Order: sequence, then C-alpha cells, then structure tokens
Amino acid sequence: MKTPVTYISILSLALSGAALAQVDSESDVQSMEEVVVSGQFLYSDTVNALKTPTPILDVPQSLSLMTADDIRDRGFNSVGEIVAYMPGVTTSQGEGHRDAVVFRGVRSTADFYIDGVRDDVQYYRPLYNLEQVEVLRGPNALLFGRGGTGGVLNRVTKKAVLDRQFTQAVFNIDSLGEMGGQLDYNTGLSDSLAFRLNAMVERLDNHRDYYDGDRVGINPTLHFETANSQIDLSYEYIDHQRFIDRGVPTGANGRPIEAFKDIVFGDPEVNTTELRADLWRAALQYSFSESLKANISAFHGDYDKLYQNFYTSGYSEASTPDQVTLDGYLDTTQRENTILSAGLVSESNWGDVEHTILAGAEFISTTSNQDRYNSFWDTSLGDTEVFAIADRLSIRGGMGENILGLRAANDFGIDINDDTEVEIDVTSFYVQDEIALTDSFRLVAGLRYDSFDIEVFNVVAAETRSRTDSEVSPRLGVVYKPEENISVYASYSESFLPRSGEQFANINGSNDKLAPNTFSNREVGLKYDFTSGLSFTAAAFEIEQRSPQVADNDPATLDVIESKIDGFEFQLQGTVNPFWQVSVAYSALDGEQVNRMGRTGLKPRELPDSMFSIWNQFSLTSDLEVGLGLTHQSESFINNSNSAVLPSYTRIDASLRYQLSEQTTLQLNVENVADELYFPNAHSTHQASVGAPLNVRLAISTQF
Repeated sequence: MKTPVTYISILSLALSGAALAQVDSESDVQSMEEVVVSGQFLYSDTVNALKTPTPILDVPQSLSLMTADDIRDRGFNSVGEIVAYMPGVTTSQGEGHRDAVVFRGVRSTADFYIDGVRDDVQYYRPLYNLEQVEVLRGPNALLFGRGGTGGVLNRVTKKAVLDRQFTQAVFNIDSLGEMGGQLDYNTGLSDSLAFRLNAMVERLDNHRDYYDGDRVGINPTLHFETANSQIDLSYEYIDHQRFIDRGVPTGANGRPIEAFKDIVFGDPEVNTTELRADLWRAALQYSFSESLKANISAFHGDYDKLYQNFYTSGYSEASTPDQVTLDGYLDTTQRENTILSAGLVSESNWGDVEHTILAGAEFISTTSNQDRYNSFWDTSLGDTEVFAIADRLSIRGGMGENILGLRAANDFGIDINDDTEVEIDVTSFYVQDEIALTDSFRLVAGLRYDSFDIEVFNVVAAETRSRTDSEVSPRLGVVYKPEENISVYASYSESFLPRSGEQFANINGSNDKLAPNTFSNREVGLKYDFTSGLSFTAAAFEIEQRSPQVADNDPATLDVIESKIDGFEFQLQGTVNPFWQVSVAYSALDGEQVNRMGRTGLKPRELPDSMFSIWNQFSLTSDLEVGLGLTHQSESFINNSNSAVLPSYTRIDASLRYQLSEQTTLQLNVENVADELYFPNAHSTHQASVGAPLNVRLAISTQF
C-alpha cells in the first residue's frame, strides 16, 4: 500500500519538471507580486474575521483561507470538502443534517460565522454566494465570544460592486444524479449605488439509497458609498430539504462493516430534515480619518427547522449479526437571533510606538423554542425496536416488521423528551492593542468580557430556570519579524462555552450548578512569504479542554471529559510560477483524555494522528487548466471509549477546465478517482458515514 509520503513523491516528481522552469520574465514577476499583495490580507472589505486590517504575517495565530476561485477550480459544494484541504481541521458527521467541523480535535456544530457574525441554527451551509472561506484555529473568544473552542469558520459573502456590470450563470450535473444552477448578477445603479443578486437551486442525490433533497438560496445585496462611508445591505432566503443518512454500524473489530456499504439503516419516508431561514444583514464602515474607522453591523436571523430520523443504536456482529436495533427522534426548532455589534479601529503613534487599537461591543438577543420527541414503538413500548438486516430494511413511514415477525408501528407524539422555551441575552465588550514595539517586534494583547444570561421555561416540568455566566477571556501574542517577509510568533488564548451547550436545550439538574467549560490554547509558529508568490506557515500548539460530551452508551446523558491535545501543522500555498499553483497541508495530532468517567489514558475521539492534502492547479495553455489533488487521513477513534475506529483513507481528485469562448467555460471534476471505499467520519459507534465512490461532475459557466 502506498503511503502519503509515496504519493507526495510521485506528485512532486511528475509535476515539478513541467512547471518550475519559466519564471524569469518581467511579466511573470509582476504577476507573482500581484498574487502576494492580494493574498496578504484576510478579506478586508467591511467585515472580516480579524476585525483589523492586519497582514497575515503579523497575526499570532494559525489561519487558512480559500477563495471563490479555489472553490470553483476544485469543484467543491460543501464546507466539509473545503476543510479537508486545510491543516488541523476535519469533519464530523453532524447526524446527517448539519455541518460539523473538528478543529484540532475539538468538535463543533456552532462555530460558524457569516461576515464575522455568528450564524445560528445548524444546517449544511451553501457556497453559492461566497467570496472566500476563512478558518482561524485555536480558541477565539476575544473576537467571537462563547464557543470558538478549537477554531471558527467564517464565510465571507459576495457584495455588490460599483462600476461593474456582469451576469454569470452556472449549471452542473454529476454521475450520481445531483444537478443544480447558480446565478450571479451585478449592476451599478449610480455612481454610489450597486445591486447584486446571487441565487441557486439544487436537486440533491448521491450514492446511497433513498437519498434526495432540494436546496434553494436567494441573496440580493445593495452597496452604497460616500466619501467617508460604505454601507452593505443583504437579505438571504434559504430553503433546504434532504434525506438523513447516519451511516452503517461497526463490527466486532470496531470498524465499519464494509458489507453494509449499500444498506441504509433508516426509514426512506421518515429520515428527513427541513430548514427555512430568513437572514438580514447590514454593515456600515465609516472613516473618521485615515487612522480612525468604525465598523457597525446588524444581523437578524429567523430559523424554522425540523429534523426526524431513525438510526442504528445497537448492533452486535458477534452475537446477532443479522439484526439491528433502531432508535429515533423528532426535533423542531424555531429561533430568532438578533446581533448588534460595533467596533472602533484606531491606528496611531504614541511617541515612537505604533498602536492599532480595536475596541468594540456586541449585543445578542435570542428566542428559541425547541422540542424533542423520542420514537415510541407499540411492540416494545419503548424508543427502540429490532429489525432484520437486509438490502432494504422492512420499515416505511414508521411501520415495519420487527425481528419477531410482528407488525411494529412508531409514534413520535407520545414520548416527549424536551420542550423548552428559551430567552438569551448576551452583552460583550472587548479591547485589543497591536503594538509595534520596534520594526521587528509586535505585541498583541486583549481582553473580552461576556455576560451570558439565559432563561429556560421547561414546558414538560412547568418550571423556569435561569442563570448568568460572566467570563473574561484573554488573548496575548508576540510577533518577531527578522525580515519583512518572515515572522515568528507565540500566543495564548482562551474561550468558554456555557453549560446550556450549543442548542440551549436546558439548564436543569446538575447542569445548573456547573461553571462554563473553558478552553485554552498555547501556540508557537512561523510564517514565510517567498518572493516567488508562495507562502509557508507552520505552528505547534497545545489545547486543554474540559467539556461535556455525549456518553458512548447513552446519547441522552453526558460525560464530562478533560483532555489535552497537542500537534504540529504546516501549509504551503500560492503560485510557483504563472503556470502552477499549489496548496499543501499537513497535520500531526496527539491527545489524551486525562480525566473522565471511566478509564483514563484514552485518546479523544475524531483525532487522527496525521492528515495530509495537496492540490495542484496547472495552466497548460491559455484555454486549458488541469487540477490534481489528494487527501489522506489516518485512522481515528469514533468514540471516547476508543472501542470503535474510523480506518485511514486516501482520496484522489482531479479537474479539467476549458475556456470554450471568451464568455463560456466547461469544467469537469472527478472525485475519488481511485474509487476507494472509505468512511470519512462518524457520529457515534454505529453511525459511520460511507464515502462517495467515483463521481464525475460537469459544469458549464457563461458570462454575459
């Protein structure tokens, strides 16, 4: 079997000879300089993840970004595909209804942002309206408040552009049956006003039985400018529906059973999720002077979500290999989230010392109603039932024949698990100073104060509970630049998560007495911008966390687990020459559960020892580009008891992009070229996702 190192060697030898040689002309140098300049800053229009106009070299933190062009060239259509090509980040299953990202071994389903503002409710984020995606690794409480425990993912949306008139339409279809279209229209309405419309429609399909769905997204925006200000207004409507597939069980050896790869352990009529959301965003950037600017933003999100499913909760290959235990539940969520934030950025000199001061405040008001109903079977008089394993399980519409040959019917309206009405108010203040002590030394220091006030009315118990958590989160970093294009840094940061969790389900019982979970990160790193247009970053880090996690043997209960995770990561990306762009990422991770209920000394779940990715984009002619990529992930544990394992895998992807005319482009993407059977992630012991086989996607793009 070829190792990742073998693949790296093959790719390097095969590709370097054809592409490295041609970098000497004046135009080539100019082109590379443009790449360096455009890649120097994280997206710095009106709202960005850093909140200050700080060059990446001067940031004491590991981060990655992927532009819209990168997403297009690689044929990505999900957040999971994006993070697979970033160091230190992988995906979790998300129970088949939401993005779930593992930042440096810390799972999160809530640390997602739009234009630097928290994106509430959990769903699969679309990519149709994105300018770029930013991932900041390590706790980020100073900039983002609660959460951000292992990192955050920020989606930067497309804004209307002055003095531009364009329309772009894209249609795509793949060999698994998925198809869709996108529209990007921009027009200048006056010298100071512009309008842009991004829209998409998708018909979902994949390699698994019963899987289907639809997605619609509409995002009109307005951009207005004066001499001293910029205003962006945005509305987004989202309507998603898809089948829920929570994968296959593991066997006696703790690994997913390959013989089950074509079996769906669910109900084709019940396993579904639906989301409708209305998102309103407004952002103002005002310049008082060249050195003093204000950023003010307002966000309102109205979410309505349904999630219902059956899934494998028990399986024993050793004793009952021909039967499976199914559990299930129905969730509904209605949530409104209003976020107001304001910040001042001041650049000034105090004597011979340069200061960039960020001061801001944030106010969040959330109302959330959610309930959960357990499945209830008339045969077992409980929430589980046992069925025979066959190519298609005998369950349709919540009814089927159980292992005893009896007709079994489920009712989601009998056994209520939770019914809560929640009100949350969050008030935050923060200040940060980036201090240029000398031309070579910079110091970053900041504090954030958060007051998290929650009130939960438990409808079932007819009682109201409330609590307030107040936390101060520090950030400290130092940057040394021996040369203008080289920086060495060290940093420390903290974050926290209230015990109400990410969904604010309840604060009852013991949860009401426990302090928020805290997370800390210590990190040292190196950043190097090569004159050729390449950038190199490397970081070593240690994260300490204490958090409740779903118990392996009972999803309704939590284990409080303390763990330490340390690792090393690097990324090389940019332009080798005018004909070759490359992105290489590598991570080495290690960790230990140092305190838990049960045996200690175990590894945290979803923490592969190593991850590697590479993507090459070649311009063979003025009209023809080809891409070749590879991702590798070593094995990891599915659960905290370390009894179930996700096997290692290597996946190869390729692309071809041909300019048919000045207006029209044809693109072919081939995913999983080697047609490898792999299991990319899991939610729990008997819910391992089955990776997609060889898939060919064709896209045609036209501008007019």
